[in-house]
Amino acid sequence: MEAEKITPGTAAYRLLCIAMLLAGLSTFALLYCAQPLMPFFSRAYGVAAEEASLAVSLATGPMAFVLLVAGKVSDKLGRRPLMIASLLAAAALTTLLGLLPDWHSLLAARFLCGLALAGVPAVAMAYISEEVEDGAVGRAMGLYIAGSAIGGMSGRLLVSVLTEYFGWRDALGMTGMAGLIIAALFWKILPPSRQFSPRHHSWGGYIAGFRHLFADKALPWLFLEAFLIMGAFISIYNYAGYRLLAPPYSLSQAQVGLIFLLYLLGSLSSAVAGHFSGEFGPRKCLWLPLALFVLGIALTAASALPLIIAGIGIVTMAFFAAHAIASAWVGRRARRDRGQATACYLFFYYMGSSVLGSAGGYAWTWVGWNGVGLFSCALVLIALAVAFRLYQVAPLPSPAPETRPIAAE
Repeated sequence: MEAEKITPGTAAYRLLCIAMLLAGLSTFALLYCAQPLMPFFSRAYGVAAEEASLAVSLATGPMAFVLLVAGKVSDKLGRRPLMIASLLAAAALTTLLGLLPDWHSLLAARFLCGLALAGVPAVAMAYISEEVEDGAVGRAMGLYIAGSAIGGMSGRLLVSVLTEYFGWRDALGMTGMAGLIIAALFWKILPPSRQFSPRHHSWGGYIAGFRHLFADKALPWLFLEAFLIMGAFISIYNYAGYRLLAPPYSLSQAQVGLIFLLYLLGSLSSAVAGHFSGEFGPRKCLWLPLALFVLGIALTAASALPLIIAGIGIVTMAFFAAHAIASAWVGRRARRDRGQATACYLFFYYMGSSVLGSAGGYAWTWVGWNGVGLFSCALVLIALAVAFRLYQVAPLPSPAPETRPIAAE
């Protein structure tokens, strides 16, 4: 007898939500713990902003490429074991960062950390799509993304505050140790897979699956959307520290770290966006947070500190809302090869962080904050055009009566 999918209101669903919250928290804390330390890297190693950004980009870039094959590996090994191993390995590598002697060894460790973390995001999204009943996938995905927002906030805030009192090397080591504790909790409470069965398909078949995805009328545009919005978002946060640590603001590292509390707004907006996307369909919702994104970037150009903070807050809400809608749309649109579809989405998402996030450093070096704002705004305007293009794509036909109904867009 086939096992039933996990439904809202059950103990298994509650454990799944807690476990995915922990996975998001640890993954994004470990992935982005180096981001608020970029000005310190510039001073300690004498590197420009664009080179300091490699501490982030050399984790997200390799992660993006491994995501493309992580789904195939998880098809054989299982979603749960791969996520557990990935969290443990990345936490152990982060614990060692503070002990490394020079800039290049730190970059090498960050590269390996990105490779390790690749086992979590694509597999986590595939795990949710497989294990949760179809009607609740959008809601569960929104909750997972809300967890990732909390994780990104917590890791950045933690390392900023710890740096203020203990120095950046000890801060990175303590962040890694916290990651090891979270990985152990995740291992203990994540529900076993009920729907997973090993698949042993050939590489030829796997590549054919990607061809099928890129033949779809909506999915390639959603992949491009991920690349653009993540590039704009990461550029704002990458270089805000350089601006706020310098005169006339001259904030401390702990004060700059408090800005990451704005990620709480992302947790709220992603959950709300997931609800409205399920209610009205992603085609009608995606453009709204993108328009809000442009408004937030414009506010960051102000000279008054409260307006800058308000602008970053609006950017955060808009980004996580757009990401929640687009990622859930991928899961609903890809009725076959769903794991590969989420892997492709996340490949472009993290390549946006890696490539466009570092490109934003050149804008900062050449023009200052206005250059970063114009660069990010241009990316979001292109994303807005893509959203209107996606609005013209017709929804897929309704599934056959014997299958579980899903709102396919």
